[in-house]
Amino acid sequence: MDVDVVVQLVKTEWTKGSRGGAEATRRTAAPVGFALPHLRPAVHEIRLSEPDFTPVWEKERAEIDRITLTLREDDDVLSVQLQDTMMAAPRRRDRPSPVRLARGEWVRWQLNHRWSRPRDGGWNYLLTTLNLVYGTPADLEVFLGTPTRHVDEQTHLR
Repeated sequence: MDVDVVVQLVKTEWTKGSRGGAEATRRTAAPVGFALPHLRPAVHEIRLSEPDFTPVWEKERAEIDRITLTLREDDDVLSVQLQDTMMAAPRRRDRPSPVRLARGEWVRWQLNHRWSRPRDGGWNYLLTTLNLVYGTPADLEVFLGTPTRHVDEQTHLR
C-alpha cells in the first residue's frame, strides 16, 4: 500500500423485505464501524446482509481499489474521495469535494443505492460505508468512535 492508511469498507445489503417493521429495526441497528484485527495498513471489507445482518469479514487486502477510492498525499495531508461507481439509482451528479485529513484523523463516508433485480423485478439496496484513518491508528477501536470528518451522501430510497 503506497499511502499509510487503514481502510474499512462496510457494505450492508438488503431487499424490500427489510424495509419495514422488525426487519428494518434489525437492519438500521447494524454497525457501520468495527474494531480492527490489527493496526497495520490494510483494506478490510465487511459485508452484512439479510436476514440477521451478521458481519462477514472478507479476505484482507493490501491494495486499495483505485477505481473506488482516490487518495492523494501532499505534505502530510491526505485528500480522500470516494467514487460513486454503482450503476444504480440514485445517480449523484453533485458530489462532495474530497476530504482532507491530517495524520491521525479519519473519515466516515456513506452512500446508498437501490436497483431492480432482472429476474423478478424486486428491489435490492446497498449502504456503503467507508471508514479510513490516515496514519497508524492509536487503537483497534478507532472506527467505533466519532469520525474527524463525516460525509453523508445517503438519500431517500423508494
